[in-house]
Amino acid sequence: MKETKTIKINNETETYDFGMKMAEELKPGTVVALVGDLGTGKTTLTKAIAQGLGVSEVITSPTFTIVKEYESGRLPLYHFDVYRIGDIDEMYELGYEEYFYGEGVSIVEWADIIDELIPENAIRINIEYGINEGERIYRCTFWQ
Repeated sequence: MKETKTIKINNETETYDFGMKMAEELKPGTVVALVGDLGTGKTTLTKAIAQGLGVSEVITSPTFTIVKEYESGRLPLYHFDVYRIGDIDEMYELGYEEYFYGEGVSIVEWADIIDELIPENAIRINIEYGINEGERIYRCTFWQ
């Protein structure tokens, strides 16, 4: 059953709390699809999830490489930034299916660009600016 929740995040500390708690529930083959304007905190949330998974490497945005792999956590983490994808065929060339349906967790920033490839059962988080400085609104959709 699909469920949607709206969560108000007041600061970066709460972002980390949310991401670390979320990481506890992630299983192999989970795709987390992040959508939000530039600067809304997609990479910050990714870093929080990575920390919750026990990833020891420094997480950086894979803007120019499209995907970065991190193997040090309890599950492999595949961090995608598809902002610069010009053609959906680039995802096929990367072998995205092996990541999305493999043994790790895939986090996709700018997921709306490749929406047709995102699995139906993905966790979708739309991040919006809140009213106050540092505040974010997470609109989360996930399957139970």
